[in-house]
Amino acid sequence: MTQTTTYRHTHAHSPYLVWAKTQPHAKYNLATSGVMNYPLAELPVRLEDLEISGQTPGYGYAPLQESLARHTKVPKECVVATIGTSMAIYLADAGTLEPGDDILVEQPAYEPMFEAAKLVGANIVRFHRRFENGFAIDPTDIERAITPKTRLIALTNTHNPSGALVPVETLRAIGKIAERNGARVMVDEVYLDMFFDDPVPSAFQLGETFIITSSLTKVYGLSGLRCGWILAAPELAERIWHINDLFGNIPPHSAELMSIVALDNLSTIAKRAQKLLSTNRALLDQFLDSCAGLQLLRPPAGTVIFPRLAKGNTEKFIQLLREKYETEVVPGRFFEMPEHFRLGIGGDTEILRAGLERVASALDEFARK
Repeated sequence: MTQTTTYRHTHAHSPYLVWAKTQPHAKYNLATSGVMNYPLAELPVRLEDLEISGQTPGYGYAPLQESLARHTKVPKECVVATIGTSMAIYLADAGTLEPGDDILVEQPAYEPMFEAAKLVGANIVRFHRRFENGFAIDPTDIERAITPKTRLIALTNTHNPSGALVPVETLRAIGKIAERNGARVMVDEVYLDMFFDDPVPSAFQLGETFIITSSLTKVYGLSGLRCGWILAAPELAERIWHINDLFGNIPPHSAELMSIVALDNLSTIAKRAQKLLSTNRALLDQFLDSCAGLQLLRPPAGTVIFPRLAKGNTEKFIQLLREKYETEVVPGRFFEMPEHFRLGIGGDTEILRAGLERVASALDEFARK
């Protein structure tokens, strides 16, 4: 059943991000969604190589534009550098939507995927990714939910919060639905590079109906650089640059310079992330193999899982886990599924090992109640 919500004069915000920024961290924090921070000491950059200011004429710092174009394998005119992925999502919304337009957004979803669209006055229409189907997207659900006012279809690949991968055939089918209805498809691919040994092509390769948002944050542990980007058709990219003039006319130049260094050394940074996740995923698999209290999709890669309890109230379990076992996960209510919780495995290995042991103990105690 299609759900449509019209927002007028509301305060758009993200309750999840408020929670993440204000909740005191537990000793064993499994609520993070990306790879642990990459240390500056391992990035081959010298202070004398950095400058505070140094813009080139036109839109975007030319050397960074060239680096991003090489990394994403698209022409420079299709790349818009942004301050992180959340700003990329907002700018993509602002570039494609007018007040009163419909945006069709997956459910469950990462909150900014629909909260940002409120700021441009869009109506939020939903299509479901169901746990029972491994959070797969059924294009017929999109076909049924699309309206004459739909101008954007928004989804994540891999899915946040479940980690499910969207097959290219499904993306192609969604693109055709969008084309028939005069809409575009925005795919947030911030987790997609986690398929280290078997890279998954960007949906942008399927045509200019697609808009891509991403950054160096989740996969590479480089969130502090705020190096994000949008991939879009040239005329849309130009429009987005002009919108960004209102918010980020001159980005932090030192961060741009360090982002270029990071992109030039991304294979080394990726090897560190791959090694960490390989070790941590083995711990996760061992935990899940011995755990009968959870039901979940095991995603093929990535840093998150989105289980639900086989029995009992999930909010009470999360409370027990935090208060007695000093371990934090993200409540599923922030992803519109309160019977689930999101658990991250991209952090320090020993913290993860200890945290999973405590999750197991909490599950055993909770089952006895």
